[in-house]
Parts: sequence; structure tokens; C-alpha cells
Amino acid sequence: MTTALDAHPQAAEQTPSVSAASRPRRKRKSDKAGYVFLLPWFGGVLLTFVPFFISLYLAFTDYDLLTSPTFTGLDNIKTMLADQKLHQALGVTFTYTFISVPISLAAALLVAVVLNKGMRGLPIYRSIYYLPSLLGGSVAIVMLWRAIFGADGIVNHLLGLFGIEHGSWIQNPDTALGVLVSLEVWSFGSPMVIFLAALRQVPQELYEAAAVDGARRGRQFWSITLPMISPVIFFNLVLALIGALQTFTQAFVVSGGTGGPAGSTMFYNLYLYQQGFQNFNMGYASAMAWLLLLIIAAFTGINFYAQRYWVHYEN
Repeated sequence: MTTALDAHPQAAEQTPSVSAASRPRRKRKSDKAGYVFLLPWFGGVLLTFVPFFISLYLAFTDYDLLTSPTFTGLDNIKTMLADQKLHQALGVTFTYTFISVPISLAAALLVAVVLNKGMRGLPIYRSIYYLPSLLGGSVAIVMLWRAIFGADGIVNHLLGLFGIEHGSWIQNPDTALGVLVSLEVWSFGSPMVIFLAALRQVPQELYEAAAVDGARRGRQFWSITLPMISPVIFFNLVLALIGALQTFTQAFVVSGGTGGPAGSTMFYNLYLYQQGFQNFNMGYASAMAWLLLLIIAAFTGINFYAQRYWVHYEN
């Protein structure tokens, strides 16, 4: 008994080829749809990289925002090497970063460990502690912080109850930077939430086995908890360092844009702002911006290199 395919063998050979030819067309259509959905992302990349490369060119020019930039070669770099105010701004920024980041991460981890005990009303406590991280960088909260540590602020009123008199903490060069550090430490909610999620992922069997072996809670924390959440600690550390090195709003509002008494709160980004938008020295400000990029890249690279010695992954 013969079939239609037996009678027409050429049709049987052509059928797969037609199906194979239609598949690339369907794939091309699906690719086009994917590119359409990616258009907003491509637009964002374009808006980012165009000023990125323009600033690189301006870093080698003399540009005052009003006239055309004039190429000056390495003059801006030479100026940065001799600029003592820039060196002071770097020192203030590094001091702030190296003090605020460890304290903030330690406070976030401590609160996360306490909340991980399974207390009642955990979502409420988690929201309360997370709220400052949403508001800490806002102008309103910085203004509130300025009022709290002012000459007639709440802090001085509390100290007055014990017979301690103190002037404005913000106008004192010895304490002005500490006010900003306390604001950064107060805003530890974001890393705290991430730490709490990581602590929930640590297998309880490890603690049970350690308890059977006689390990106390402190030993369990150092030998189990910290190694298990070390990737999350590394993640929070990198983000906190990058954020601290880019601090601007807090320093600008607290000092009124002046850098504080004796330059005690003259952060690097604040000095960059002064050069670019107050002194109209945008070429020099662009060079400073690229220096900050290299500093952040260097710190990030050091962290990624060092993490191989203390960050533990499952594999």
C-alpha cells in the first residue's frame, strides 16, 4: 500500500527544509522584540557614557562653563598634586570612611543578630531600624541632625542636666566630623536588613552540631556565623566604602557648603562642588572627579583581592 509521501518523495524531502527556514525568521522576530524592550537600557547607557567621556576630555582643559574649553594637557593634574586644600579634603574623607564604615557595619550586624533571635513583632522592629537608612541622606534629616547638635540642641540640653556645658558640636573642629559619623552610623538599616536575611540562611544543624561538641555561643558566632555570612559582609563592605567616599549632602548641609570650621568637614565631593559650581573651574573639577573614580576603583580592587583570604563560599 503506497502513501502520498511514497508517491511524491520530493515533497517529503522539502517539508523539513520549509520548517527549518521558518525557525530563523521566528528567532529574528523574537530578537527584535527583545531589543525593543532593551531600548530604555541602551538609552540609559548612552546618557551615562556620553558625559563620562566628555568629563574625561574636560579633565585636560581649562573650562569655566561660559566659554569654550581650552586644552591644557596635564596642568590640572599638576595643580592637584600641589593643592593643599584637596589633600585636606582627601584626609577628611578617608578619616570619615575608615571610622564610619566599620562602626556602621558592626552596629548593623549586632542589631541583625539580636533580631534573628525570633522575637515577637519582628517586622515592626525591622521597619523601625530600616527607616533611618531611607531618611539618613535626606536634607530634612541632616537639618534635624544639625539642630540636635547645635548650641541650643537636644544634646546640650541633656548634658546641661548633668552640669556639662558644651558649645555647638558642629562649629567645633574637634567634633564636627564626629557629628557626621554619628549620622552615618545611625543610618545602618540597609545593611542590617541584608545581614538579617543572611543570618536566616545559616543552617541550624551547624549550631546543633557545635553545641553537641561543647562550643559556646561566642565560639559558634566566630566559627560558624561569621564564615557563613562572610560573602554578605563583603558585599555590604564594598557598598559602604563606595557610599562613604562619595559623601556630599551631609557635609554640604551641616557646614552650609563652607566645609566647616578649619575645613573639618571639607569632604572631597564638597570641594569638587566648590571648584566646579562656585569657582566655575569645571576642568579642574572634572579632573578631581576622575581622581575620585580611580580612588574608589583602587579600594574596590583591594577588597576583591583581599576577600580571597577571609570570604568563604560554599564551593
